Amino acid sequence: MSPARTAASTLITVAPTGAESAKADVPALPTTPEELVETAIACEQAGAALIHIHVRDREHQPTLEAAFLEEAVVGVREATDLIVQLSTGGAITDPLEKRLTVLDANPDSCSLTCGTTNFGDGVFLNPWGFMVDLYRQAQERQVVPEFELFELGHVHALRRLIDECGLPYGGKVHVDFVTGVPGAMPGTPQALLAGVAMLPPEVTSWSATGIGRAHLPIVAAALSAGGHLRVGMEDNLMYAKGRPVAHNRELVARAAEIATVMQRPPMTTAQARETLAIRDRRTR
Repeated sequence: MSPARTAASTLITVAPTGAESAKADVPALPTTPEELVETAIACEQAGAALIHIHVRDREHQPTLEAAFLEEAVVGVREATDLIVQLSTGGAITDPLEKRLTVLDANPDSCSLTCGTTNFGDGVFLNPWGFMVDLYRQAQERQVVPEFELFELGHVHALRRLIDECGLPYGGKVHVDFVTGVPGAMPGTPQALLAGVAMLPPEVTSWSATGIGRAHLPIVAAALSAGGHLRVGMEDNLMYAKGRPVAHNRELVARAAEIATVMQRPPMTTAQARETLAIRDRRTR
């Protein structure tokens, strides 16, 4: 069996903010630098090893401005040992050329979505040329990409990317299935497992995200199939029926508890860095 299916521990990623929810509607959403750092500390203590960051400006709006990205990376890196991953998706309205500048903020990792997809009422644009440019920039800067897969066709695009561009920096290939986005792959175990069955042999680890009500079924399915987990308020604002999430650490702690019951306890940050072949950019 491949390493992607025999993990003895679980990489838990927290995606605390996203670009879709408004601070006015969800006051608990961490949108300021101080809230982001506090969230990172709490989620690391609860079992997360990687943080997937979407940045907001001082008006709590999504932004890809360099100063805000750098502030987020430095703040989280100084306060925690978490792997710092920046989203290169931003908001679906962000121009492609602006999204390519995310790597200037010197993250440990970045997201790389493997194709265009319907995204609610909009379209999340990821044309082939953009994907190749982002991948090659990540290789040059020794940033490890996480390949985000919203559709089964994206798995095929990943195969094409590897064939054209080679392996990422460090030689590991980690993917995340994002399921349950309206208009994209459904958040069902059947859809997830279909994608897992299609993964190229170069893939060394995979995780899964369930949007909204798909959250817990996807957690269970991923753990059962040897995968890892992404949780957080970017993807799910409800802890249970009638009970909103009060803090991202609740979702991380529950994922860690389920993983531990499944005898696949959370990875430490050191284990996660080794699993993903992350270059150490910390100075302390």
